Amino acid sequence: MSITPLDSIRRAIARRNGVSNPAASRDGAAKAQGGRIENGLFPASHTAEELARIQELSQRNAGGPDSSQATRRRRERDRKPGPVRRMVNAWWNRLLGAVYGGGFSMQEAKYEEHATSRDYLWNTLGTAVWGMAFPLLTIVSTQLVGAEEAGKFSIAFVTGTLIMIACNYGVRNFQVSDIDEKTSFASYQLNRWLCGALALGCGLTYSSARGYDAQMATIGLGVYLYKVIDGIADVYEGRLQQADKLYLAGMSQTLRSAGVIAVFSVALFLTRNMPIAAMAMGIAAIASLVLVTAPLALLETEKSRRMSLREAGHLFIQCAPLFGALFLFNLIESMPKFVMEGALAYKYQLYFNALFFPAQGILLSIGFIYKPQLLRLSSIWANPRKRRRFDLIIVAVMALIVVITGVCAAFMAGPGIPLMSFMYGLSFERYRTLALLMVVAGGVTAAIDFIYAIITVLRHAGDVTKIYLICFAVSVVLPVILINLLGLMGAVVSYLAIMALLLVLLIIEYAHIRQRIERDRNPYGA
Repeated sequence: MSITPLDSIRRAIARRNGVSNPAASRDGAAKAQGGRIENGLFPASHTAEELARIQELSQRNAGGPDSSQATRRRRERDRKPGPVRRMVNAWWNRLLGAVYGGGFSMQEAKYEEHATSRDYLWNTLGTAVWGMAFPLLTIVSTQLVGAEEAGKFSIAFVTGTLIMIACNYGVRNFQVSDIDEKTSFASYQLNRWLCGALALGCGLTYSSARGYDAQMATIGLGVYLYKVIDGIADVYEGRLQQADKLYLAGMSQTLRSAGVIAVFSVALFLTRNMPIAAMAMGIAAIASLVLVTAPLALLETEKSRRMSLREAGHLFIQCAPLFGALFLFNLIESMPKFVMEGALAYKYQLYFNALFFPAQGILLSIGFIYKPQLLRLSSIWANPRKRRRFDLIIVAVMALIVVITGVCAAFMAGPGIPLMSFMYGLSFERYRTLALLMVVAGGVTAAIDFIYAIITVLRHAGDVTKIYLICFAVSVVLPVILINLLGLMGAVVSYLAIMALLLVLLIIEYAHIRQRIERDRNPYGA
């Protein structure tokens, strides 16, 4: 009987495995197995695993072109998954278990409460990444598609931020300070989804009324989707904070913001097309909400009472003053940018926002400090014996704002401007004075944000609505005059003037609120 090349390979494998006569060995095995022999060498049938092993050994011993691939496949099969892959697999298994195991709320929570250190760490990281999304995306846009396209993205993001605020409806601070859960989480969810749908509709209506072309309308749609999802995710992250698991909310915010930055940057790098990148950003935000944020809140908190249309509707009434003041504040803050859109080229939107980003760092830094303490501040205020401590906290935070503003101003006076020029690939040297004015405006804005949060804790948010209406009226007139006279300089000066007026009026109103509270508590006091 002639020996084929395949027979030679089989015999070489057999010798390697210590079998001197494969035919004889297999003849004996065949007799024991009922004579299953083919050509006196191997059984006529093998399991799939045996055949794969024979093929791999044959290729490797023959030194064929596929031997390295077989070795690599074996190593990949034997390699243990890394920590990220294990975490993703574990989370995916948990999601599937919840889907097939009776629902998310029926599952047992796995993460601990009262993790103060992690609360600060992850809340700071989440807020930082979220706050840095706009600056980073504008830098990427400027470097890849130029200042004009980046300016279009900037004004879309400014409008999207207003849409996000409309979606939030001022409920987050109210929700986390609802210590006794007088309103069910299911009702908070219903309220937020309704707000999100209305906010997105308003955004699309604005784009149509503004007369945007197809390119600008698509950019706006992608950004609006992202910001609406940001607003809807906030109610789930508020639930985690309410359950004293703020660090999980920070993780969710970090993942969503980082994912959006990455997807937008990659899409813009590959396509050099801003509408495509903006839409990719919106889709990434939706995926993060569905796969991470909403399931995490439902898995890690107690099952909510059933939703109530009455409770959800009551939130619209309760938070209307809070929302009105917050929306008006951000509209006032954005008014110079909207005036610029009609009077200046889009590239000046980029310059204005780039100059404001260092100032925004002041606002975020103060938020890192006081926002995790809102629940504790509510508890301190609830105890009349601790009012002095409450006042000391306010004074300390305001002093800290002054210090941080001074540090930021010193940085911008030194290496800040050259660093900005390097990052954007544009010269900001001629805007050095405007940068310092913006830093001052940032400190003022941070103080406004903090004082407003304190007034919210006192449940007197409705008292400041008239102040915002006054400042809104000023913001409609002053930017139009100054921007047409001074251009970008007029936009910065008008912004600082309006914010300074708002801060002064807020401080005066806060003093009046405290006087009324003390008078109601002790009507016979001096």
